[in-house]
Amino acid sequence: MADIDFYFDPVCPFAWMTGKWVRKVQAQRDYTVDWRFISLRLLNSHIDYEAHFPPEYEAGHTAGLRLLRAAASVRREHGSDAIGPLYEALGTYIFDTEMVPDDAASHGHRGTAEFLGPILEEVGLPTHHTAALDDSTVDGEIRAETDHALSLTGKDVGTPIIAFEPPDGVAFFGPVISRLPSDEEAVALWDNVIGLARFPGFAEMKRSLRELPQLKALGVQEDEAGVQQDWHGGSRRQKK
Repeated sequence: MADIDFYFDPVCPFAWMTGKWVRKVQAQRDYTVDWRFISLRLLNSHIDYEAHFPPEYEAGHTAGLRLLRAAASVRREHGSDAIGPLYEALGTYIFDTEMVPDDAASHGHRGTAEFLGPILEEVGLPTHHTAALDDSTVDGEIRAETDHALSLTGKDVGTPIIAFEPPDGVAFFGPVISRLPSDEEAVALWDNVIGLARFPGFAEMKRSLRELPQLKALGVQEDEAGVQQDWHGGSRRQKK
């Protein structure tokens, strides 16, 4: 068993920011991490996207599911150890390369072979895994992993979900962070989060106000604080 099971959707900016923090902690604590799947598109399959989300969300979440299909294909052929480097490369190109327009076409492009193929080559994986982008038969595997993640925390959560010292350790959604801590801050934050989560009576500490993460794709530089938004209901849902 790994020390940490980290459940991610590759198109979630908060999962990516939290994942970068976990990598800092991993390097200093010598933890092993199993990078696992949770799909926002499957998690929200019962939601009317047009009524509840900004217009680019459905395309973005669908792209995330398509990328998870390819990641599942990679895992089947090359094992779980291949997922960490793949996710790191995906996140770098999705979030840390350039600002991306908030439109369906730009978000949907992330789920194409044109986008994924060069990333697979960069991490030394065969490009035939792009064929899995359209393979909906893999969705059962991804849904099962999504459902397992939710079984650890309850259903009113999003991404990421972290399980520490599985299968009997603590599990929680988040933490949702918008700024990347320093190496020293990363370990202190980790110890505080784990300490809180380990208290048997702890259930939730939450606020819906969030800064946009310090990610180039969102137009926020590393030395800037992102605009604060109210993510009520877990997202920037449109009011009707």
